[in-house]
Amino acid sequence: MIIGICGGTGSGKTTVANRILESVSAREVAFLQQDSYYRDIDQLPLDYRRKANFDHPDAIDNDLLVEHVRDLKAGREVDLPLYDFKTHTRRSETLRMEPKPIIIIEGILVFAEPRLLSEMDIKVFVDTPDDIRFIRRLRRDVAERGRTVESVVEQYLASVRPMHMQFVEPSKRSADVIIPEGGYNLVSIGLISGIIRERLADEQLRHAGTVRGAAATAEYGA
Repeated sequence: MIIGICGGTGSGKTTVANRILESVSAREVAFLQQDSYYRDIDQLPLDYRRKANFDHPDAIDNDLLVEHVRDLKAGREVDLPLYDFKTHTRRSETLRMEPKPIIIIEGILVFAEPRLLSEMDIKVFVDTPDDIRFIRRLRRDVAERGRTVESVVEQYLASVRPMHMQFVEPSKRSADVIIPEGGYNLVSIGLISGIIRERLADEQLRHAGTVRGAAATAEYGA
C-alpha cells in the first residue's frame, strides 16, 4: 500500500505521518519525504541558493523519487538522499531504506507529480488555515534552518504563497481524504491507521498461507 500525504507548508503533514507511524509498527513502513529530493544546486553561490524557488515542482528531483518508490514497491532497497537546508545542498551521505509493506510519501508537491499519483493507493491532503501554516513555517525555519524572520517573510511572499496557490491548493482535488487541523485531528488519523493495520494483517495472513502451502507441497512431494 502506498499512501501520499500532501498539504501546504506548515500544514502538519509530517506530524500526521509520524502519528500514523506511532500507531502502526514503524518497522512495517517506509517513509519518504519529498524535501529530501530537492535538486542539488551546490554549483550556485550561497546567496543565489537562498533565493531559489523551492516551491515549484521543478525544484524536486521527481525522476529519482519516482524511481525509488517503484524500486521499493518491487522489493528493492534504495539509498535515500539527504538534504542540508542551511546550505541548500544535497549531502554526500545517503540513508539506506529497505522495502516495507507500506510506503508513505510526504511533501507539499507530491500530488503535483502525475507519476507519483498513479502509484498511490490512498491520497491524504492535510488542510490547515494559511495563518497557522505561516506561523509554523516561521518558527521552524528560524529555529531549525538558521533563517532570519525577514528572509522567511520575503520568501513566503515571493514564492511560497504564489506556488501554493498555483500548485498545492489545486492538488487538493486529487485527495481521497482531507484532514483538517493537521496532526491534531486524531479521528482522521485513527481511521487511516486502521486501514493500514488491516492491510498489514491481510499481508501477514497471505504470507502465512503461502508458507503453509509450500510446506504442505514439500511434505507431499517427500
